[in-house]
Amino acid sequence: MCADAVHLFLNPTAGRGRAGKREARIVEILNRGGVTLAVHRSEAVGDLEEKVYAAVSDGIRKVIVAGGDGSVHEAANGIMRAPDSAALGVIPTGTGNDFAKAAGITLEWEHATALLADRIAANETTRTVDVGRMNNRYFINGAGVGFDAKVTRIARSYRIPIGDLVYLLAIFRGMAGGIATPKMRITGDRVIWDGPVTLANVANGAWIGGMFHIAPVAENDDGQFDLLLAAPVSRLRICTLLPKLMAGTHMGEREIVHEPVTDLLIECDEPVASHLDGEVQRLQQRFEIEMLGGALALL
Repeated sequence: MCADAVHLFLNPTAGRGRAGKREARIVEILNRGGVTLAVHRSEAVGDLEEKVYAAVSDGIRKVIVAGGDGSVHEAANGIMRAPDSAALGVIPTGTGNDFAKAAGITLEWEHATALLADRIAANETTRTVDVGRMNNRYFINGAGVGFDAKVTRIARSYRIPIGDLVYLLAIFRGMAGGIATPKMRITGDRVIWDGPVTLANVANGAWIGGMFHIAPVAENDDGQFDLLLAAPVSRLRICTLLPKLMAGTHMGEREIVHEPVTDLLIECDEPVASHLDGEVQRLQQRFEIEMLGGALALL
């Protein structure tokens, strides 16, 4: 492969299939902007990550991903795992597009594509962003342990075309099955929490699930995470908190604990659900989380 080439990695199923339908237009805009492309399509979960890893390991230094947060997650892991580095460009064509919001990328996908073409033609990178690592997997928007991971798993099971509302529907279904509050011991440079928790969210960006402003003060280039903990709550209390979580006005609520952190360890008394950038992980009891400041360059 030529190291000067630009490689586009596209998940045709992202955004309930919108990404695949937009492929021709994305290629047209990039070519019109003077970008010569090699196009790779993801064929299964994990395929995009492996293709990005292979390309970067073979010398590619500019990677574009067209998809949602899951596709961006795979691309970031492919880059971070590779022995060399590459800059990442994002064309948001998913459902939530939480990372795009955090990175200041317009959600108007055609405009985002045109701006990306302009920056590539000018040989510019915009900035670097922080990357997290949890148990040897990377994340760039956030990690969650507990109820939000359960909700994410439920949301991924739906195929109905209702956009961000799928996460809201998943919350109500998740509550119907009961709200687990496993005991967690959370430590950084001190003990932050030791007791039952509804959820622990390690935010690099401000949004999760497309519509929840979970960490309104989070910045993905400040060298720290925003840890949000929710103490045990009832179903009724979750319902009253939901509008505040959407608006980002929940930070002063009595059940919410907010701590800026870098590295931390979460130990649970039983295996619990977790997610990285909305990608559900296997059940685990121990979560080692590390901040890698400024580790990823954006195109």
